[in-house]
Amino acid sequence: MADVHADGGPLLHVPDDLTIEQFILYEQHPVKPRWYDQRPVLIDEETEREVGSDELRARTHGLANALKLRWNIGHDDVACIFSPNHIDYVVALWAVQKLGGIVSTANPAYTAEELVYQLRLIKARILIVHPWVLPVALEAARTYGITPDRIILFDPVAGLSFDNIQDLVKLGLGQVQQFTPLRLSPGDAKKKLALLSFSSGTTGKPKAVMITHYSIIANLVQIVQYLDLNNESVPIERKMYRPGSVSLAIVPFYHAYGMHMLLFGNMVLKSTIVVSAKFSLERMLRSIQQYRVTHLCIVPPQVLLLCKSPMVKNYDLSSVYFLMSGAAPLSAELQEQLVRTLPDCIIGQGYGMTEIATGVTHIPHDRKVATPGSAGVLLPGFVARVVKPDGSLAGYNEPGELHLNTPSRSLGYLDNPAATAETYYDGWIRTGDEVILTARKELFIIDRIKELLKVRGFQVAPSELEGHLLDHPDVADVCVVGIPDDFSGELPFAFVVLAQGAQARVQGDPHERTRTKEMLLKHVAEHKTAYKRLAGIEFVDAIPKNPSGKLLRRVLRERARAMVARGQLVVLRSKL
Repeated sequence: MADVHADGGPLLHVPDDLTIEQFILYEQHPVKPRWYDQRPVLIDEETEREVGSDELRARTHGLANALKLRWNIGHDDVACIFSPNHIDYVVALWAVQKLGGIVSTANPAYTAEELVYQLRLIKARILIVHPWVLPVALEAARTYGITPDRIILFDPVAGLSFDNIQDLVKLGLGQVQQFTPLRLSPGDAKKKLALLSFSSGTTGKPKAVMITHYSIIANLVQIVQYLDLNNESVPIERKMYRPGSVSLAIVPFYHAYGMHMLLFGNMVLKSTIVVSAKFSLERMLRSIQQYRVTHLCIVPPQVLLLCKSPMVKNYDLSSVYFLMSGAAPLSAELQEQLVRTLPDCIIGQGYGMTEIATGVTHIPHDRKVATPGSAGVLLPGFVARVVKPDGSLAGYNEPGELHLNTPSRSLGYLDNPAATAETYYDGWIRTGDEVILTARKELFIIDRIKELLKVRGFQVAPSELEGHLLDHPDVADVCVVGIPDDFSGELPFAFVVLAQGAQARVQGDPHERTRTKEMLLKHVAEHKTAYKRLAGIEFVDAIPKNPSGKLLRRVLRERARAMVARGQLVVLRSKL
């Protein structure tokens, strides 16, 4: 099979002289829906506060002016946003970018140690923080060297003197404009960084992906061109987005799926976004009913709750006509359960990666429910090749690693040429995913060639956990693998070879053996965010390796899964 070009015709013009904000709020691109109304752009789930497009423009301007006045933020200065979803998240994003700055978003579940790693790599100048995670931010800031006067809270907190976005917007709107908004010449958007988004790439510790304004805009054009919403030959009831649509934002904005697809994508699609700061099933169900939500973009663990929880029957979900699952594979069995839960809904999966910025596939047009197990069909503008282990190209329905070429690709990894060379080549990106591509341009994910685990849709690099465990004096060798879990998709599990002294200590002493396992589990839990915590540990005499010393991870993964199937492993599950 030669290179496969996506259907949908050639990609329409992608502006290369606009910022993300300018494209979404100001550009009249032909792919954008022609319908117009005065409905809000954003709604805060808890307070019911509404923000329209005029207020969004004004708040972005005001905050940008204040950032210039107070900290002289300018070209290529980096701001880190450390927060759950917030109605002013996009205001903070665009205010920094309006000044020519770059934004890096951090997982609000991070420990201080993990946040310090990100701050150091991106060389952050300011830190924009939600009050919920301020203690972690302060600890990380002290270690990294950000002074308290460069920490900005999303909301004011009584008794604390930190600057906050609400007051800064007022300050900026009350002062004469002190900045020149970023203006790009033709071609500049392909070079101007907008985001440093974190991904583990194909292996190793998290890396900062360099994403340009053009990358995001190109992917938005790909998605909206595919949806073809201005095609008058298609009845409105068959379109995937319609006037008056409402999307519930429970996928976190710091994640590429949440920011690029849900936040930016729904703004372009003129779908009101209900911003949820924290997921709970009951809160999601109440919001669907209260706000008459039409669109859900969620992850497999949330699909599982939607299918399994008895409380679902207590709520009216009839407004939902579109549901996409992403960030991790959704099993065919779970999709079938979802169809029974939402029988009148368009249902399917999407596939993407941060390095592509972000969407690669979408739910097919030609059926209400996607093929079970399918990750969707390629978006316009994508070229795919499926590469066998020997380097030859696979045919349709033959497995191999997916390589992609797209105008939305990012530039590489910040200050990491080795990792960039491993993933990026000649305009192509190696995804690290083993796939099958059908003649209908439909994608099926078989396995990950790369060693990353997907826990609740989040990337977990086994090597990161292995390195941390090897720092413990009781550990001589270790291999971390993923074990299947209905809720999380996968969970990290460690096979550990104990150091000589520890081996002697646990020999013949079941109590000490248990205590040592608990100690190692705690060693990880105290330094890593919840979804990276180990689901269990098994002591072994040796880690299998090939002659060159590479871990034979697949051998231990199969062993762990067999042990789970036989009930020989006790699996620990971290709380959401």
